[in-house]
Amino acid sequence: MEKGFLVLETGEVFPGTFIGSEKDAVGEVVFNTSMTGYQEIMSDPSYAGQIIVFCYPLIGNYGINSRDFEGDTIHIKGVVMGESCTFPNHYSSERAANEWLESLNISGLVDVDTRELVKTIRKHGSLKGIITKQPGIFPQQKDYPNWVEVVSTKEMMFYQGNGPHVALLDFGYKKSILEALLKEGCSVSIMPYTSTFTEIVKLNPDGIVFSNGPGDPKVLSKFLIEYKQMAEAYPSLGICLGHQLIALAFGADTEKLLFGHRGGNHPVKDLITGKVFMTSQNHSYVVSETSIDQNIFTVTHKNINDQTVEGLKHNSFKVISVQFHPEAHPGPQDTHYVFIQFLNYINEKTGVMSYATI
Repeated sequence: MEKGFLVLETGEVFPGTFIGSEKDAVGEVVFNTSMTGYQEIMSDPSYAGQIIVFCYPLIGNYGINSRDFEGDTIHIKGVVMGESCTFPNHYSSERAANEWLESLNISGLVDVDTRELVKTIRKHGSLKGIITKQPGIFPQQKDYPNWVEVVSTKEMMFYQGNGPHVALLDFGYKKSILEALLKEGCSVSIMPYTSTFTEIVKLNPDGIVFSNGPGDPKVLSKFLIEYKQMAEAYPSLGICLGHQLIALAFGADTEKLLFGHRGGNHPVKDLITGKVFMTSQNHSYVVSETSIDQNIFTVTHKNINDQTVEGLKHNSFKVISVQFHPEAHPGPQDTHYVFIQFLNYINEKTGVMSYATI
């Protein structure tokens, strides 16, 4: 295996050994603190355009299987690990992680001092980086302007259930969101992020889920009028990017964190019940608390570590949104009750008996 390097735009160089493809790979370097779930993380569309640094020192010990992918296509630029297990041991394993990366032509590095690398990212914030054989001048490469355009479905997809009909607006949805809704009996129509309010009205759903997705929510500013009309007309749930877009649509603002929240172990307090839950997270941006009009929104959840806003409830419409991932995968499923709250909003509108929330 050839020697390779991760070169950051600040000039720092981290040596390692190539796995997967040995091509140059440029992306935003971010780190994830999850101890498990590397397959779900690498296949999550929200990581489009990024190089993922795994904090956990050993990746790949239970292999890759065909069931745990969160997207149909892999959009990450690369991965960086301390150690990669090339001989996984698990009953569901179908291939090793390094073999899977190579088959997809995705570049990776192992034998990297990931502890020092994460300290560097925490110091400078999220940085551009390149995985390369020849460390030298950092290449000038512009960001893709709209990663949501890359990962979102181009046409409607429908999944039959025996319960309420939910429109899932796709900004880069994880399959676990779809599975959570189907598990509750919903019929689900997955819709392109460019869908208009008129198109949603023709679809006639009982409620709308605004999904997770990659990038800066303000890139989608021209669609906010449509999203606001949708949220005013139908019971709505926003998740991660969807949460940020709902906030922007109703006049709040978003800001970029220094290095984001990524992992399956982030404590969040439900301000309504006083309970603290461990959550799965993956985001660079948050809703700025000072921008929230308290006449429009009630803050329902906060991050214990840094007090950032993790949940909102609209004071006039049946709209809730959360910054974390209630579908988990990877991470704890403590906050699945958020889906139940959303479904109860639908049931209040349709007159169907409500679910128990917790």
